[in-house]
Amino acid sequence: MKNEKAAIQVSCLKKSYCEHLVLKNVTFSVSGGSIYALLGSNGAGKTTTVRILTTQLHADEGNVKIKGWDAEKDTEKIRQIISLTGQFSALDEALTGKENLVIMGRMRHIGEPEKKAEELLEYFSLSFVKNQRVSSYSGGMKRKLDIAMSLVGNPEIIFLDEPTTGLDPQSRRSMWELIKKLRDLGTTVFLTTQYLEEAEELADMIGILDRGRIIAEGTSKELKALLPQGCVEFCFEKEDYMRGKALLARFKTEDLKEKYAVKVYTDGKVNTVGKIFHDFQERNIGVREFQIFTLNLEDVFLSLVEEGGNVWKQD
Repeated sequence: MKNEKAAIQVSCLKKSYCEHLVLKNVTFSVSGGSIYALLGSNGAGKTTTVRILTTQLHADEGNVKIKGWDAEKDTEKIRQIISLTGQFSALDEALTGKENLVIMGRMRHIGEPEKKAEELLEYFSLSFVKNQRVSSYSGGMKRKLDIAMSLVGNPEIIFLDEPTTGLDPQSRRSMWELIKKLRDLGTTVFLTTQYLEEAEELADMIGILDRGRIIAEGTSKELKALLPQGCVEFCFEKEDYMRGKALLARFKTEDLKEKYAVKVYTDGKVNTVGKIFHDFQERNIGVREFQIFTLNLEDVFLSLVEEGGNVWKQD
């Protein structure tokens, strides 16, 4: 069951490498039993954030608390309740899947490591290859085993750094279902991703990280609300293009001059679009065709990144 108390609290986090500022006052919190997605392009600072949260790297400034424990002072206590699956496999490919899990269980000092290995292999649908060397596994199977390894010690919080990078679409969707199951079992999941669809599909909350700053945070629905709710592309007759563009100047627009078109962002209301058509007709502005678009998380992400977090919104 979801615990609304924050499992992760991050405040004013800063980190530099030499003179390059990688993280700039990063602040967010993650509710217990939820999935939080840190969304950003390559180089945005996602992996650095994960390394600080998992006590592998010290921040220059700021504060991190994991289940109330201070990341600087209570490192060992935090490491007992978290696990991390990074971008690169931590598996020994010369061993079988079961052997990898059993060894991890012994390292974690859990009781009956072989039983735990069998349970995880069953849970991740890997029992049929448990006695095969990991080198023979597909990319999706290796990723599943990687996550299974991180669950050996029953962590309260699991960090997944780009968990589906390099997977084919079918394996990616299979991984999504497994991640949702982790949340349903009460595990807090913090994942980084550069895939917009992944963040929208999985996350209860999304933080958008751009050049070391959190430029927006919220549910998928809340982030979409940052943009105008309607988008219509008007293709004009060549001779009417400039007049049509001028008439739309009161809206946020995108000029598509090469095809004599203008994409206009509105409040999405039928009356607003109807008034635009009425104005075209009244001024005898010829529209060859029009197309209505539904805005998605990708539109939000691109707008935020392009405008540095200052997204225009229709009043």
